[in-house]
Amino acid sequence: MKIELKITAQSRNVLGKKVDKLRRENKVPAVLYGHNIASMPLVLDRKELTNLYSQSGENTLIQLVVDSQKPRTVLVHDTQTHFVDGRLTHVDFYEVKMTEKIKASIPLKFMGEAKAVKDLGGVLVKNVSELEVESLPADLPAAFEIDISKLQTFEDAITVADLGLDTSKVKIMAKPDDVLAKVTPPRTEEELKSLEDKPVEEVSSVEGVVKETPGEDAEGEDKGDKGKDVKKEVKAEKKSSE
Repeated sequence: MKIELKITAQSRNVLGKKVDKLRRENKVPAVLYGHNIASMPLVLDRKELTNLYSQSGENTLIQLVVDSQKPRTVLVHDTQTHFVDGRLTHVDFYEVKMTEKIKASIPLKFMGEAKAVKDLGGVLVKNVSELEVESLPADLPAAFEIDISKLQTFEDAITVADLGLDTSKVKIMAKPDDVLAKVTPPRTEEELKSLEDKPVEEVSSVEGVVKETPGEDAEGEDKGDKGKDVKKEVKAEKKSSE
């Protein structure tokens, strides 16, 4: 099997909070690990890594070259992103053995147009967005493409069995009759009217909810100071996540 995606990385000696300096230089700290290998801190170019990850996701094999050494076959195992702009801030690479089976979550891509939605006004229901599978790295699917045009009536459904996989190579960790997608009928006028007519309960009438006096909590503490403390905690959490 020819692996198309390739990226280079360098060994990293900068650890702990000092990696923030690398991020300011448009670098991304990373870690490589796997069976029978010691964890290896790495650093990669952010632009190159972002471009690669947009193509690979977490289930496409990648050739990772560290310090001009022999390429390693890896998967992106986990990522962290900045809470504001979504840029990658950390990546875990997992080195695989081509002769050992692995488990991975494969995304579902829904294609086409359902007649039961277009012509009958139904609502498409996607029960899951990914499926866990087990296979050799070379047999790992990049994604499952599901043609929803098969959903012509409200009785139709697409199940795991409809994927038509070679189960001798790829084992799906779900039951064959598990429903992946279906179309439900639109609400009737009576149902919609009953929802409109349903009275809204007062907050104070809901069991377990206490309506507090503005400016004070249940213990009489001023909420202004408490709000400031909460904001400080949120800022501290956000800063630590970077």
